[in-house]
Order: sequence, then C-alpha cells, then structure tokens
Amino acid sequence: MVYTETKLNSAFSFGGPKCLVKVIQKLSGLSINRFIAIDFVGFARMVEALGGVEVCSTTALRDYELGTVLEHAGRQIIDGPTALNYVRARQVTTESNGDYGRIKRQQLFLSSLLRSLISEDTLMNLNKLNNVVNMFIGNSYVDNVKTKDLVQLGQSLQHMAAGHVTFVTVPTGVTDQNGDEPPRTADMKALFAAIINDDPLPLENDHNAQTLGNSPTTAPTTTKKTPPPNGTGEVQREQVITTSPQEITVQVSNGTSTAGLATTAANQLKRNGFNVMTPDDYPSSLKATTVFFSPGNEQAAATVAAAFGNSKVERVTGIGHVVQVVLGPDFSSVTTPPPSGSSVSMQINRNSSTPPTKLPEDLTVTNAADTTCE
Repeated sequence: MVYTETKLNSAFSFGGPKCLVKVIQKLSGLSINRFIAIDFVGFARMVEALGGVEVCSTTALRDYELGTVLEHAGRQIIDGPTALNYVRARQVTTESNGDYGRIKRQQLFLSSLLRSLISEDTLMNLNKLNNVVNMFIGNSYVDNVKTKDLVQLGQSLQHMAAGHVTFVTVPTGVTDQNGDEPPRTADMKALFAAIINDDPLPLENDHNAQTLGNSPTTAPTTTKKTPPPNGTGEVQREQVITTSPQEITVQVSNGTSTAGLATTAANQLKRNGFNVMTPDDYPSSLKATTVFFSPGNEQAAATVAAAFGNSKVERVTGIGHVVQVVLGPDFSSVTTPPPSGSSVSMQINRNSSTPPTKLPEDLTVTNAADTTCE
C-alpha cells in the first residue's frame, strides 16, 4: 500500500465507487451503505423529463471553456444540455472564486431540482414521475440499490419540505503551495457530528420553497431539535398501541457473522405484511437483537419489536419513519405481530441527553427552500 495525499475527487478515478465511499466514511464518520451515480447523459435527460429546471442568475453566464451558458440574466427554465453546462462551468467570466462558484451553482441547482421533484406537478403526475424515474434508472450506476428502493425513496419525498434540506460546504484551511486546501479537521468533525446526531443545521426551517418565494421579507424559521430526556442510558416502559404492518417500513441489518440472516428475517417480515427495504450488514456486531426508531414512530417500533420476541428497543435520531432492526446472535425467527390496535408494553432505552454540536460560524450554507437570485 502506498500512502499519498491528493484531492478528494481523485478517489473515484483511482479506485471507483468503493474507494470513494471508504474515503468519505473515514473523513466523516458516516455509515454509507448505498451508492448512486448518474452520468452526464442521464443528468441531462432527467432534467428534460422534468420539463426543465428553474435557475436564477444576476448576470448572463459565460465560461472560457464552455462558451455561453446563459444568454441573459434573470429567472429562467433551462433544458438538460444547458443545465449540464450550468453545473459544470468552472471558469466563468464573472466569477473569481473558481470551484467555489461552481459549488454554489450546483447547490442552487440541486435545490431547484428538489423543489421540482417534490412539487405536486411531478408527484401527482404519474406519467411524468415514471418518466423521471425511467430516465434516472437507465443512465445511473448503483450499488446495493434496487428499483423498488428508488420507488420507496421517491415516495418518501411526498411529505418533504425543501426547507429541511441544507447544503453545507466542508470548511477548508488556507491554500498550500500546491494549490490544495486541506480541511479544517476540528470544524469538519463538528459538522459531521451534527449530521450524525441529527442536530439542526444552519438555515433549516419549516417553510417550503413556495412559502419563502412568496414572502421574500420573511426570515426563515430555524427548527430546534427536541432534546432527549435527561439521564444516562435511561430506560422507560410504555404502553403502546400497535399498528398495521402494511403501514410500516423496516430496514433489517445483520449484526452477526452468520451470512444470510438479514435476508431470512426480511423474507419472514414480508410474509407478515411489512414493507421491507433491501437487507444489509451492520458495520459492527451487537450482543442482542435491537429495534431502533426515531421519536414519533413508537407505534411502528412496538409492532416490529413484538415480531422479534424480547428484542431490545432503542430510541435514536435521524432515521425518520423507518424502523431498523439489527439482528444479534439471539435471533431465531420472526413471529406474527399482534393485531393492529393491540396494547403492548415496550421497554425503551434512551440515549443520554447531549447538547447540540457547536458549529463554526463561517460555514457556507445553501438551503433548498431559498429561491434567491444569485
């Protein structure tokens, strides 16, 4: 093995997706078990399938390499080929910040793309939605992702507010003699710790794009995460009403060395009516089968836990409506859960209360609900 320092974007060309994922995991501490990449052709076709995407520029956009990208300033709908040049341009005549100008444009474009995807015009138009999905599937490279996973991902966007999506540029230090900008390690760790802990990021708000766009003088309202109860490793027993398995999405992960265990459990859950995501391996081993859920999803967690006997139940943050089951060596089989509406006793293990991570004050942030013209 040869040790070297190089730019992050070299990881993909040197070692492909797996190398890139390993580097990102090492830098961030994030657990990454899915990979999706789309090529230039697919990117342009996806934009075309949406009927174009809106961008807004304070000036015409011309690039020394690509030529004219936007012929005029203002708010406008651009087609696929134009969109590709818009996010690729890095030598724009009116910009002096190189890659950072491109990063900002990419963030603004992805924000607008997201707003288009979650709009009623797309989600309520099955032909349009299917066209977008087909264009994406036909021109993308995926790892550990199936078509049904993409459909589930699309369905999960139905109740998403654009204001809950924030793009943050990883803070870097002073440019060195080679033109590289090493990350500010402590600040980078703080940023990813906030993401892992599901702490609110700067500019996150409860407004959708339309709300901000129609009320330009209204400042976004930052969401505040409800702190978990005080106490270290607090255990609480609650009476919870079960719900229908058809209303529950479960992610099964194998926390043992026994191959195929997650697939076995996933198949048994499906036979009981649960919606089950593609099973995977957990990055570390657990001593006992554990059901993880986020606040507000207690009924689903109780229903799933009832199907796994005396499994441990733990409340965490950041997994939304999904209930995750990590199998331990004690797992034998899935049992039929009690009928919907049954009252069950559930012992919940809660994480210790920790204050939100303190983030650096100079982060460069773009919120997906911001329709400001740049």
